[in-house]
Amino acid sequence: MQLFLSGETFRYECENLCRLFFPYSPVKVEEPGAPLVEGPRAFASIEKEDGPYHYRVEVTDGAKTLVREDFSPDLQEYTMTNLLYRSFVELTGTTPAWGMLTGIHPVKLLRQYVEERGEEAGTAYFQEHCHVSAPKADLALRVLRGQTPAVEALGENDCSLYVSIPFCPTRCAYCSFVSQDVEHAKKLVDPYFSLLLVELEKTAQVIQGLGLSLISVYIGGGTPTTLSAGQLSALCGKIRQEFDLSRCGEFTVEAGRPDTITQEKLEALREAGITRISINPQSLSDQVLRNIGRRHTVQDVEDAFALARRLGFQNINADLIVGLPGDSVEGFQHSLEGVLQMGASNVTVHSLALKRSARLNAPGGDLSLHSKSQETAAMMDYSIARLTQAGMEPYYLYRQTRMAGNLENTGWSFPGGECRYNIYTMDESNSVIACGAGAVSKLKDPYSGRLERIFNFKNPYEYITRNQEILDRKDGVTRLYEQFRQRLR
Repeated sequence: MQLFLSGETFRYECENLCRLFFPYSPVKVEEPGAPLVEGPRAFASIEKEDGPYHYRVEVTDGAKTLVREDFSPDLQEYTMTNLLYRSFVELTGTTPAWGMLTGIHPVKLLRQYVEERGEEAGTAYFQEHCHVSAPKADLALRVLRGQTPAVEALGENDCSLYVSIPFCPTRCAYCSFVSQDVEHAKKLVDPYFSLLLVELEKTAQVIQGLGLSLISVYIGGGTPTTLSAGQLSALCGKIRQEFDLSRCGEFTVEAGRPDTITQEKLEALREAGITRISINPQSLSDQVLRNIGRRHTVQDVEDAFALARRLGFQNINADLIVGLPGDSVEGFQHSLEGVLQMGASNVTVHSLALKRSARLNAPGGDLSLHSKSQETAAMMDYSIARLTQAGMEPYYLYRQTRMAGNLENTGWSFPGGECRYNIYTMDESNSVIACGAGAVSKLKDPYSGRLERIFNFKNPYEYITRNQEILDRKDGVTRLYEQFRQRLR
């Protein structure tokens, strides 16, 4: 897709709206007068005339063309994006359920409106101003209510710890995360693990030096249970040894792929005092699992759940994905009923999001599922109704680009079983200090709301070969917190 911009146009916002309506047509921003190519196009311009600013949009899908205009006394992002959004809706006949929102954190935006206007007026403004459908506005409000107690309980020195294990038994066809197929990266696991323990030592020193209080720990990936039972025990033990966990109310490990779960590993996690695990089937259809490159079976999922519950794990999350290739509404319903019957206390429902690096996006990949937006939406609608009926409430929500049906990812739990780490990282309401390859520390200034990021190297090989740089970057956490506190003085 070509996007032509002229004048003081809001490039980033206009690009995102193009992707919203044409998610699988890469957007190329052109200078006025550039050669036209076949496919959808959009022209957006802002001109200052004698009086108001003149906003003009022309959009075409190759067969139909629309021209729309607006005027405003001020140069405003919203005037431009609202005009472009409404033009795309008219051109395509598609009204996205989340309206013109393209960001990751819609509930965070709703929180802002509610704090400014009150719950009723803020929600109405969120729905009208952003063109959000009534069901999605209601879902966002339920999430906001569900996460508010956890957010309001935060102290200014509270923080969370994230630990990345970027290895998986195989790479799923939809995956774009920086995770390595452990069969091909086996020689990296041991040196990576050793250096990760060193980074954890450094991080503990930084947290202690700043007087921060650790309130949640999350070990994710990748698939942390690609590690051996001994490594899992050593990792959890290292965290307990180095960090003060006296105020830490939860310690989560993503067991993830059922084909990596063994009794020995779960016993190691139980003995380490892990309070929450994830067993993530994604689907309870053997054929769908084969379609996405998973080696485990439905029986493996059932066995893993039974084993975990027999060993005493009560807080178990299960991930499911709507929109997987070869799945159906009935198939998804079967999967959801299945994880509820197995005893999942948390269920996270994801919409399939295909990034450019995913195998399904490669030549020959199966993109036909993205034409099934109504079917995908029906799966999501069913999950909302069924999980509500089961007594669960939504407590965190986020969105990604190129999501099937332009939907959302939502975490559900029974009251009191919410994963606070998930709330904090999606609401961006406290600092998350992260260790490992691909990890991003997000530092929240408790006095201004400012958010700063410190990135680790993404690739495990680079993490290993340049590890001293990773350790040096941890000193950046100290420097930023000192800046936060200096402004307070």
